[in-house]
Amino acid sequence: MQADEMEVPIINNINSNCNKQRPLPNGRDVFKNLLKDWESSMESPNLEFEYGDTDSLTAELSEIYSYTEEPEFALNRDYFEEDFRSHVRGRRWIELGQEQQRAYVMRLLDALEVTDRDKRLKVARAILYLAQGVFDECDTDTDVLHWSRHNVFLLYDMGVFTALLELLSMEMDNNQACSSAVRKPAISLADSTELRVLLSIMYLMVETIRLQTEDDRPEWRTAREAFKTELGSPLYNGEPFSLLLFTMVTKFCSMNAPHFPMKKVLLLLWKTILFTMGGFEELQEMKVRGRERLSLPPLPEDSIKVIRSMRAASPPASAMELIEQQQQAKRGRRSRRSAFVDSLEGDSPFPKKQPLVKQDSLDTYNERDPFKNDDARDEEEDGEEADSGIEGEVDPLDRDVIIQPPPPPPPLRPPTESASLPKGLPWAPKVREKDIEHFLETSRNKFIGFTLGNDTETLVGLPRPIHESVKTLKQHKYVSIAEMQIKREEELQQCPMTLGEEDVDETPTEILYLGMLPNLSQYVIALLKLLLAAAPTSKAKTDSINILADVLPEEMPITVLQSMKLGIDVNRHKEIIVKAISALLLLLLKHLKLNHIYQFEIVSQHLVFANCIPLILKFFNQNIMSYISAKNSICVLDFPHCVVHEMPELTAESLLETVISSAGVISSPASTC
Repeated sequence: MQADEMEVPIINNINSNCNKQRPLPNGRDVFKNLLKDWESSMESPNLEFEYGDTDSLTAELSEIYSYTEEPEFALNRDYFEEDFRSHVRGRRWIELGQEQQRAYVMRLLDALEVTDRDKRLKVARAILYLAQGVFDECDTDTDVLHWSRHNVFLLYDMGVFTALLELLSMEMDNNQACSSAVRKPAISLADSTELRVLLSIMYLMVETIRLQTEDDRPEWRTAREAFKTELGSPLYNGEPFSLLLFTMVTKFCSMNAPHFPMKKVLLLLWKTILFTMGGFEELQEMKVRGRERLSLPPLPEDSIKVIRSMRAASPPASAMELIEQQQQAKRGRRSRRSAFVDSLEGDSPFPKKQPLVKQDSLDTYNERDPFKNDDARDEEEDGEEADSGIEGEVDPLDRDVIIQPPPPPPPLRPPTESASLPKGLPWAPKVREKDIEHFLETSRNKFIGFTLGNDTETLVGLPRPIHESVKTLKQHKYVSIAEMQIKREEELQQCPMTLGEEDVDETPTEILYLGMLPNLSQYVIALLKLLLAAAPTSKAKTDSINILADVLPEEMPITVLQSMKLGIDVNRHKEIIVKAISALLLLLLKHLKLNHIYQFEIVSQHLVFANCIPLILKFFNQNIMSYISAKNSICVLDFPHCVVHEMPELTAESLLETVISSAGVISSPASTC
């Protein structure tokens, strides 16, 4: 069944309906036509991928804002200065002392409790300007990040996050706004203003506090641990903060709140789980501690370091390119074989019509690349070509004559270079106990005629090579934490009264799983719906969800430049949603597998039932190289560059040149310039 023909109704009719609600002008078509010639002639770019949890702080902060929100930066500054000048005269924020800054933040907190929505929004924008680093008083991007970090820790210390959480809960329960958005034929940025401001402040706080630096103050380190514990604990109405964001996702996908800004919600959800549970480095440390607690031998290697040392894999090519590569490789093998035959025919004293065998020189030639490993099909094809092309003309009387191998040719590359290349797998092989039992069972049936059950020690009656094989397998025997967890569950089922209940640690992963379990299928389905709606190969359908509610402006573009800018912004918006959901699912699966293997299997089962595998294949149903090399970002519009430096004049030609010049190299998991 193809990905476009999935029969499960929950994922069947899903995609962005921006074309139905607000068809874009022909400017996007003009932009696509301008890029078409360049993409057709573009060579394969260099893939420089950094394996890590996130991109740089600047890139991660810029992704929370759409290019359509650019005018709101000045709006935040104006509301802050209007209020700040009325209370503090003749001084700037960066010139105030610590106590004066705390007093002003406390005044803003008091103003957040007013009943007037417009006044609350102005105060929230002033707080957002503080979290953004009071950029109007800074000269460089570094200054903006410095003051943003200073202000964020100050805001957390004053209890701003808790106040914002209460306002977020009020906006979620605002039935009037939800019903108004449902009745609207087209939803734009104006329908989610309050939510976008609140989520932006919370995202800046989570992402800034999550990142640890060497020059952090001692009180900042203490605040980071307290914030991490607070986010992972069921302190918000008896559930963790991540569960509140999951509820927003399901409410949006059920069409009850189509005005929710999903990109901001997903980014905040991903960073919250990353902060509370830990990233790849923390996960590796948890694995080491878990194996020590279960008295298991240490890990043979650090998988994170192994993966980072490996080169980035080239993306799969299209079907036509694969066929051409196979034909070129086959022609290359034939040319090498024919050249070698010609050399033998010139120097050999034997007749020309002579059977050939594979020579050591060919092995040396092929081994110049340690990663080269032709499969059985290639060997069979080579054998068939040799049988039909050369051996078919040999006299039967001459078949016993064996050609002496020629002297080996000089090395194809210096010995020092070949010695530095890795050999074999980059990681240590692992063998399970069941693999050894299966191997011994097969060997005993073959050589003795009976088996000994699960006995892996008795080797009587087996030949010497089997002994050596078993010894090698046992040297690489690996017992995982999952096997110990499964064994423990079996023991608890067999002796429930004797062993009693199992003591479970209240880890952030366990708390989140317990909160997700009653509605786990709904959460998984909602995430896959959003992932499908952001897929580049998805087709617009009449009843699909609109993921562009927080990127489309109130007034649609009327010029080619505006259409090109909006087209890039829409593609960038979808890429960020795909990045957030995929990183979120991967992180959840990794932590659940370590916490308990059965939790991992339940979530994986829900993913499979919701057609996650066809959805992933849907992303590969395209030209992967073009998809990866596409650069849907405009450097001069990224935060904080756009608020510090003078904005250059953008034209359709300069915008196209900016996109093309920045699309040559994939520098990181996220789209950065």
